[in-house]
Amino acid sequence: MAPSPKLEKFQKRGVVRGKLVKVSYFQKQGLEVFLDKLKAQGWYELFTNTQMGCSQPDVAEFYANVALSGDVLTSTVNGVLIEVNAQALGVILGVPATGFDLYVREDKSLLSKTRLLELAQRLSQQPGLRSPQAVKKGDMQPLHQLMFWFIIKNIIPRAQGRNQADTMDQCLIDLMDRGEQINLPTFMINHIIRIATTPRAHDLGYRFLLTKVFEHFGVELRKKVDAQVIDEDGSSTIMGCGFVLVKAGDCRTDQGAQTPSVLLLIAVKIKVSKHLLCLFLVPLSASRLLQCLPQISSGFRTISLRFRVLSRRRRSRMPSAMQTF
Repeated sequence: MAPSPKLEKFQKRGVVRGKLVKVSYFQKQGLEVFLDKLKAQGWYELFTNTQMGCSQPDVAEFYANVALSGDVLTSTVNGVLIEVNAQALGVILGVPATGFDLYVREDKSLLSKTRLLELAQRLSQQPGLRSPQAVKKGDMQPLHQLMFWFIIKNIIPRAQGRNQADTMDQCLIDLMDRGEQINLPTFMINHIIRIATTPRAHDLGYRFLLTKVFEHFGVELRKKVDAQVIDEDGSSTIMGCGFVLVKAGDCRTDQGAQTPSVLLLIAVKIKVSKHLLCLFLVPLSASRLLQCLPQISSGFRTISLRFRVLSRRRRSRMPSAMQTF
């Protein structure tokens, strides 16, 4: 049987790759602070479950049939009726259905302008801003960048505007940073309806979470694919958020606790290329300084030695008049 025009439309849309968190990797990278943010929201068990899967054909059918009546979200997937409100969705996903639930993707006037200015100033690290504005991802501290990435992949997923946090993103980053509860089920319901009804071809979101809902209702999944390594936040995500990647044998850094007041920039490697001396710097918290003193000491001795060698080479190449100038 040929799909309906509406279903065919959603089948052609892209799907946002929701990201899962591999606990052992984040611990290795010294990012327990981010895991603590998930725990504070009651999302830890959900988003660290790397055994979840996705049935993309069923996700497309869900969006094609979805509707909202009052506070109840309804759809039909493979002949099975699905009806949930925020409380029921929270039970299925195992997350709280309480807390901040002001979904304002379009109309930002519901949010306090004074508060939005404070958020823009803090997240952009530009206290001189005069009015609320979007904040570039690269202007944020690494931990805020990581929370922003998590939010646009899992909480209000989208494929556009991934390098700029609008006022809604900034509110959610701030709430997550402060440990104030975000009502994920309510945000899901509102964002799903927006995806399904917006005139533009918005990529589909919540593929892992919706597949979990389908399984709860006993839907016979058409094509479930288990989560892959690419679905986990890995090295590219960590480095893309401004963190220094911790490799095997490296001194472990408390990356999640980075603040300008406690960071020491330590030269650990050097490379001489012609007349260029390159210093590779990594952030090192004071609590890890003593553990890394041997490497630091060795690094500075090498720097001093190579400065002397470079200086001799440059003098030997100068005309005699230049040497005595």
